[in-house]
This record gives sequence, structure tokens and C-alpha cells, in this order.
Amino acid sequence: MTRAVQNHPEVPPRHTVRAKSRIIPTLALSGALGLTGCIDSAAPILTGAQPVFGPHLRVHAYSVINGQASGPEIGAFQWERGQYRAVGRVSFSVAAVTAHPLAGNDLILQAVSAKQKDKTEYAVARKLTDATYLVFAIDEEDADEATRTKFCTKSSSSSCRIATREALMAFAQATAAQRDPKGALAIVVVPPGP
Repeated sequence: MTRAVQNHPEVPPRHTVRAKSRIIPTLALSGALGLTGCIDSAAPILTGAQPVFGPHLRVHAYSVINGQASGPEIGAFQWERGQYRAVGRVSFSVAAVTAHPLAGNDLILQAVSAKQKDKTEYAVARKLTDATYLVFAIDEEDADEATRTKFCTKSSSSSCRIATREALMAFAQATAAQRDPKGALAIVVVPPGP
């Protein structure tokens, strides 16, 4: 199903997803992660996550292309052992996710792939309003050549594999500073009470 997205002063008007394949919303990771040119790591880099969305997380993620939203992709997660773990049937490929403060209304999402256990991907989740986030992949192309040269390791499965918090923060800040980020819209749905 495709719906028109009304121009709203809090939502930048031109968001497109540059994905060759979908991967992960966390908050929309699927439309935002799994993109060409995005950073990843062999294991999660960030530690000390807190359950910022409560003990249960349900996400409806929408791809937005040329003002049209499609979706939702739906994921349910439960806080367990320091991360939100996917429960039930999730329509995007995330085994576990954590959210970490970046700056202002931005969070860094760290998502462990359900298909490749040795692949952790990263996105920025920008809070637009209560329970609504624009999620866009942390893209190596947003950083300068010196940063890419210093931190990226290329392989057959990754155009930019990183290994340190310093690298992640350098790329996250470069992506967050982009004027017109491309991504997906994620709505955090409060699960029904007991």
C-alpha cells in the first residue's frame, strides 16, 4: 500500500531510500540500513545501552520515496540482556538492536543482522515528534576522504568495516550533519498493556 506523505514543517520534504536491498528498520532500520556505502562492524561496538523505549518495542517502519510512503514493515522487540531482541515474526532482518545518544534529538541505532551474525549495522534515528523518527543509515560517503582512509577496511562483504568507537562517532557525526538525509520513517507503537 502506498500513501502520500503530507509536507509537514518537522519532516524534511524529500526523503528517498538508496537501498539496493532492504535490511533493517529498528526504528525503520530496514529501509535505512543495508544500503550501499554504509558502515558496519564485525560485532557491536557500543556498550551500556538502556531500554530507552521501555521493556517492549514495537516499530512500524515506512519507506518514503518521492513523498510516497510504503509499508509498514513491522517489528517487535523485547529488552533482554542489554538489548532489544526480536520476538515473533519480524518483517525486517534484525536479530537485536540498541539505541545510544548521539546529540540533540539524534540516537545511534546499532543493529545486529539476523542473516549475518558477524555483521552489525548503524543508523541515526532523528526524533521528529513523540514516537516518530527519521532513520537513516550511517554512510561512509558522508565523511571526508581522510576519515574513510583512516577508519574503513574494505572486504568482499563490506565497503567500510569499522572496529572502534572513535570511527563510529566520526561517521555518525558526519551523517547526522547532512542537510537532507535519506531514510525511512519509523513509528514506535506502544504495545497493549497486560
